[in-house]
Amino acid sequence: MMNDQTFETIRRIVLCYPVESHHVTQIKDALAACKDDPAIPMNHDIEVIDAGQERVDEMLPTADIFIGHAKVPVDWDRALAAKRLRWIQSSAAGLDHCLVPGVIADPDIIVSSASGLFAPQVAEQTFALLFGLLRRIGLFERARQIPEFIRRPTDDLRGKTVGIVGLGGNGREIAKMLRPWEVRILATDYYPENQPADVDELWPTSRTDELFASSDIVILTLPLNASTRHYVGEKQFAAMKPGSYFVNVARGAVVDEAALVAALSRGHLAAAGVDVTETEPLPPESPLWTDPNVLITPHVGAQSYRRVDDTTDLVCLNLRRYFAGLPIYNRVDKNLGFPHPSDSYRVAAAEATNTSI
Repeated sequence: MMNDQTFETIRRIVLCYPVESHHVTQIKDALAACKDDPAIPMNHDIEVIDAGQERVDEMLPTADIFIGHAKVPVDWDRALAAKRLRWIQSSAAGLDHCLVPGVIADPDIIVSSASGLFAPQVAEQTFALLFGLLRRIGLFERARQIPEFIRRPTDDLRGKTVGIVGLGGNGREIAKMLRPWEVRILATDYYPENQPADVDELWPTSRTDELFASSDIVILTLPLNASTRHYVGEKQFAAMKPGSYFVNVARGAVVDEAALVAALSRGHLAAAGVDVTETEPLPPESPLWTDPNVLITPHVGAQSYRRVDDTTDLVCLNLRRYFAGLPIYNRVDKNLGFPHPSDSYRVAAAEATNTSI
């Protein structure tokens, strides 16, 4: 992956995720360990700059390696014109924030993600929304504010067919958590040959509409890219069984939100849970806010008290692998926007320890 000449070009790393001083020290220590390793031909120090959101646009053109997630407008054209950038390590699983056309087209820039790093948290958020929908927590919470103490019908998870659209790290973790609940699990994925034991049937993406029609519950965990924008719309919602449930923990723009509102308003869907919306924050005039059959959380699926610690651990591991000339974890196909399962950090770590992490 690397040669001596490439090493010489790597002089500055720019960070843009909520690190504290000890995280920066951890990254510097990882770089120092690379420099001290006789097997790694690094003979110079690398500067680490914590740009934060406030300075990321200013500092990005000076970066040889960019680590993080710019949540403010960034002039990528100006950054790419500097012709320094060689590697983007995203601190998020989704890459719509950095996979601009210039990055995709440049063969000298590699991109890796945090795919699967926070899969347990996303799976827990999915279950929070799903059980909230099935047990009518939103409805009962509204009744509490009246106050009104009346029993109303609820639903069960056991016996349902659950369809997962996109079986990356998050989808696989959700399937693993669903397995003990006596459900049938269907999934579609770009790599249907990698079927985990937790999934009853794994289909190619060409059968996604069939999955919608066959499932009592549909969960979205696919990435946002040019081919998945408004991937789910009127056709898919119409194909779902009357009284079925829909949960989106992927990206809001994967769904045509107007079609979701329409499916809910005519009663075709029993309920929907969304951790992500097409526009964030969700505009106050959105009908989703007032629909009693909708649960909304503000894009918190990947939140964790260890988020920055775990991200920094992955960053340091990938830095060592990068400079050692080893394949980095979660290197993505830039045209697809996600890594091949064989490059997954979570899969590799689980195999190394013979357990799930």
